[in-house]
Amino acid sequence: MSVSEFEMFQDQQRSNWVRLRTLVMLRWFAVAGQAVALIVAVQVYGLQLEVGFTAMAIGASVVANLISFFLYPENKRLSEREASLWLAFDIMQLSVLLYFTGGLNNPFAMLVLAPVTIAATVLHLSSTVFLGLLAILLITVISRFSLPIETAEGVILSLPVLFQFGFWVALLIGVVFLAIYARQVTTEMHAMAEALVATQLALAREQKLTDLGGVVAAAAHELGTPLATIKLVGSELMEELENHPHLLEDAALIRDQADRCRDILHSMGRVGKDDLHLRYAPLETVVKEAAEPHMQRGSTVSFDIRPEDDADLTQPTIARRPEIIHGLRNLIQNAVDFASSHVQVDIRWSTNEISVRISDDGPGFPPSVIGRIGDPYVKRRRASEDRARRPGYQGMGLGLFIAKTLLERSGAKLTFSNSRRHGHASWTGQATGSAVVNVRWPLSVLPKVDNRGDGGLGENVPLDPWPNAT
Repeated sequence: MSVSEFEMFQDQQRSNWVRLRTLVMLRWFAVAGQAVALIVAVQVYGLQLEVGFTAMAIGASVVANLISFFLYPENKRLSEREASLWLAFDIMQLSVLLYFTGGLNNPFAMLVLAPVTIAATVLHLSSTVFLGLLAILLITVISRFSLPIETAEGVILSLPVLFQFGFWVALLIGVVFLAIYARQVTTEMHAMAEALVATQLALAREQKLTDLGGVVAAAAHELGTPLATIKLVGSELMEELENHPHLLEDAALIRDQADRCRDILHSMGRVGKDDLHLRYAPLETVVKEAAEPHMQRGSTVSFDIRPEDDADLTQPTIARRPEIIHGLRNLIQNAVDFASSHVQVDIRWSTNEISVRISDDGPGFPPSVIGRIGDPYVKRRRASEDRARRPGYQGMGLGLFIAKTLLERSGAKLTFSNSRRHGHASWTGQATGSAVVNVRWPLSVLPKVDNRGDGGLGENVPLDPWPNAT
């Protein structure tokens, strides 16, 4: 899904985000506030207002709420057009109310910003623009034409012309700014939610693949001996039954079926036993397992495996966690996709931490987005070159987001940078060489593994086919 397709998908989903009941409740609060403000202005401060017309404007909101209450169910969700009409009605009702109560001399004129802000969060861009323009038009009209507010002594309450102009400009800026701000924040929130869902799906898929691999390996390990015995006995029977053709065929069938069982175990598995030997593996094995799907995709993937500073340290054994394998796999895939011919994976460990450094000989990360790598749905300016290297690639950054999220969940810290190849740098001083990703885990955050080798891991135990049933 490209960035534009994702935005179109979000727009399609915005139409049914808001319930009619929500707008009705907000309107009841508005009606109560408008009625109280009118009573206080007339009875307490003795202001001279067009009470009849003002009450009719407030009553219009009451009638609209009553109609919606009797005609629609409580769980009614508004379509795009219905939500736009409801919010347009609120803008016009408030504008009429302001016309009868002093226009921009009324401090409550700022409430016209509320419907536009709501529209920016729940409606399509076109509807938001329409409602924003409607609000700007009505604000401009009531800034020039409105009935004055008079005190009991007949004094007209009016702001200085300069203040009225400033208030008008502030409202126009507020309409535009709040709409853009609310829409941007809402879009980013839902983009992050969609990306997190994709991350969860990727982790679940990797968990299933890891479990399946463990099941198959455990089954092959435990059934290997009896199958070998069956095959051996079948071969011996074939030697003894050479003079009995019909029995010889049965013995050959037994041996062939034993071979078939062995092949099936290599290609599939079912819920069986969790092989405890597969829960942990040397660091090198885990990284190479992650890289294995991308080893034959055109670019050469080389490994440099040694302790930091060539110290005499045994290679650590780590847990084969799905998030680590899938996260590293995404990073290596990204490096292979953009490399010219070579990807280098450096594996290091010390007494305090382990690290995996993935670099390629490609063009590197674009300087325009290097500070935002790891955010989902990031557009890239080098789109034509990216599409040439990866047909169909849209530069959304979702793969890197998933990798970063999964690896950070395992306790890792990631840094993205470009190597300063041949001393080249952009005008901002950033390196413009090949891409480099450093992944570091403090040993304190990784599960402790007993590497002494003086004790067994225990018996394999049956897997729970429904681990999330509770």
